[in-house]
Amino acid sequence: MENNIFHLQYAMDTFYFLVCGALVMWMAAGFAMLEAGLVRAKNTTEILTKNVALFAISCIMYLVVGYDIMYGGGVFLAGIETVDSAAVLGDFAAREGGFTGGSIYSGASDFFFQVVFVATAMSIVSGAVAERMKLWAFLAFAVVMTGFIYPMEGGWTWGGNEVFGMFSLGDDFGFSDFAGSGIVHMAGAAAALAGVLLLGARKGKYAADGSVKAIPGANLPLATLGTFILWMGWFGFNGGSVLKLGDIDNAHAVAMVFLNTNAAAAGGVVAALVVARILFKKADLTMALNGALAGLVAITAEPSTPTALEATIFGALGGVLVVFSIVFLDKLKIDDPVGAISVHGTVGLLGLLLVPLTNDGASFSGQIIGALTIFVWVFVTSFIVWFALKAIMGIRVSEEEEYEGVDIAECGMEAYPEFTSGTK
Repeated sequence: MENNIFHLQYAMDTFYFLVCGALVMWMAAGFAMLEAGLVRAKNTTEILTKNVALFAISCIMYLVVGYDIMYGGGVFLAGIETVDSAAVLGDFAAREGGFTGGSIYSGASDFFFQVVFVATAMSIVSGAVAERMKLWAFLAFAVVMTGFIYPMEGGWTWGGNEVFGMFSLGDDFGFSDFAGSGIVHMAGAAAALAGVLLLGARKGKYAADGSVKAIPGANLPLATLGTFILWMGWFGFNGGSVLKLGDIDNAHAVAMVFLNTNAAAAGGVVAALVVARILFKKADLTMALNGALAGLVAITAEPSTPTALEATIFGALGGVLVVFSIVFLDKLKIDDPVGAISVHGTVGLLGLLLVPLTNDGASFSGQIIGALTIFVWVFVTSFIVWFALKAIMGIRVSEEEEYEGVDIAECGMEAYPEFTSGTK
């Protein structure tokens, strides 16, 4: 009887992990649609190519080296492809609490769930450097980011490894990041910021007198669709991070995570829309979309302990912050076509700082130390890689190629050939 219960719980937890991983994988489509909608028509094919290619690169690099660096899973998942059911059963039965204690699932399902997080971090970089970066320079950076930079900081946090053998963020400082506001989102934004600083702004974005020229996206319906896809995928992103489903307590935790994730996104939309109305006298759709994503990022660090009302407030704080962050970065002439640095970086930090308000196991000092460790590591290493790529192969297309559109220069085709010309 106990064996049957174990097999059922193992199957349920593994299946839940896989479904949540598939939801997070679907976020790749959301990022692709969001970015394709917020860039100009002449740059659409290239941004779609980047999103498809970065996902494939992320999967391969994490398989080859990334997972081993982060969790010690072995190159090419040695020992994970096959399962000795008798050994797994014996190990689990020996645990304190018997069949009701601990998380049990296939190691392969854990890899699948983790690898789609890596791709999410890399997708954040894609939008921030859009419309002027060389495709192959971006893909070369993706190899290093997903194979080394992200797994290192992931190992210091989720992997439980010590930072350069000196201290543990979780054990020594009480750092907590449930689903990755800092580990995934702020890390992606830090890598993006390093690239943007070396890359420079798009031509015509900032005038000599300091004024900012709005460069509207080509397809706002597509951007809206991308936001809803991301909203949906986020249920897997946060919900899967509970790590199991097969008992009453964890099933309730999953339900609360789903509820809070949705509530935070809704709070972010409304707050961003209201702030945009006050600042710009208009209902700005792009700010509303970024408000939804900001609410989701804000709750990602701890979606299990807040009440639904607290989650809504946390999401609203993210929605307010993202609007001011986007405006502020424009004043600094940091050109981010989709607002990725603000959504995932600025609000990612906010999400980390909100954790101690509802989670007694975390402290503000621990969250700050963890955030600084992640940001400094990712920003510095990314800056070095971007700088090396700039020196070796160049990271920016020519002024003529930028004017004509990187679709033609990098991909040799346009996304909307019947409606646009490459020179617009």
